[in-house]
Amino acid sequence: MKPFRISVPTRDLDDLRERLARTRFAPALSEDWTHGTPPGYLAELVEYWRTKFDWAAAESRLNELAQFTATVQDAELHFVHVEGKGPNPLPLLFSHGWPGSFWEVSKIIGPLTDPAAHGGDPADAFTVVAPSLPGYGFSQHPGTPGISPLAIAERFHELMTGVLGYQRYAAQGGDWGSIITTCLGRDHVESLAGIHVNMMAARPIVGEHSEPLTEAEQSYLDGQAAWRNTEGAYAQIQSSKPSTLGAGLSDSPAGLAAWIVEKFRTWSDCDGDVESVFSKDDLLTNISIYWLTNSIATSTRLYYEAWRDQATPILSPGYIDTPTAYASFPHEISRPPREWVARAYNLKRYTEFERGGHFAAMEQPAALVEDIRAFFRDLR
Repeated sequence: MKPFRISVPTRDLDDLRERLARTRFAPALSEDWTHGTPPGYLAELVEYWRTKFDWAAAESRLNELAQFTATVQDAELHFVHVEGKGPNPLPLLFSHGWPGSFWEVSKIIGPLTDPAAHGGDPADAFTVVAPSLPGYGFSQHPGTPGISPLAIAERFHELMTGVLGYQRYAAQGGDWGSIITTCLGRDHVESLAGIHVNMMAARPIVGEHSEPLTEAEQSYLDGQAAWRNTEGAYAQIQSSKPSTLGAGLSDSPAGLAAWIVEKFRTWSDCDGDVESVFSKDDLLTNISIYWLTNSIATSTRLYYEAWRDQATPILSPGYIDTPTAYASFPHEISRPPREWVARAYNLKRYTEFERGGHFAAMEQPAALVEDIRAFFRDLR
């Protein structure tokens, strides 16, 4: 376990600005987002990235988080590790997703680790560990096949128990993080105090001997099918030809920004205005992590691996015995009813929120923190 600080060479920043200055924008098909990220908005974002975005300031903010690397199995894993301040802090593994990064933990890590400093009870303190997924940001991808969500879960478990020495811990995640967290809850029930997810990642067993689907469950499943037809093309590309996509996005920062910002707009509770929830600086900090580490191709490769690993919970029907909390945000890309979640998880808490979407830790940090605190109070 070695301390780590981000330090991007000046030549990489100069190269980025030069590429941005040479951007060739596509003809506009419409002025709105009907066809994806419109060239008009993209031009505005690119110009801000080139002339106003201050990576040095972003890097300084990122380095305020205590970061480390450790060799776990066959690659260097990058992670944030902040000790809790309280009588008995509970270790909490926070796993991010795509197209996010470890930056997602930035708004919740203070209240989770030091609740007293944020108007809370010190008894609710957590020691937070927030890794970058392998192939994301500053975590190395081993460069070998098979780095699926299950393989990542095993690496994260080794990080928590072997490297950091936590024999009992909690886990939280959304997007890929929810799948990784679900894998941990399924396969390491003896080590997990509980799991908290804000996207459903398990597939229940449904058959002739199970309870008939409720109207709400059937409506949810129908909605999922419709969503795949209208919004699921990105996943089809990333799960089938990630290297082809990566060739373009690794060469064009404008293309990378268009690919990522469209998801932040579509999946968040922003009423169509992405910057009503995320500032340009927040968006570009996250996008810059992908660009400056050249990790978009290795990040999207996770989709390819996930759909080929039959042990992934979304492909392998089963039941998760570990006590589970589900946080249901209204603009999440999927919002299953309580009874559907309870078919797959040992569901102890199900909370419906008034606002928020896919990026809960960044969109609604206070609400997410309070739900995590409330769920784990009786599981410490």
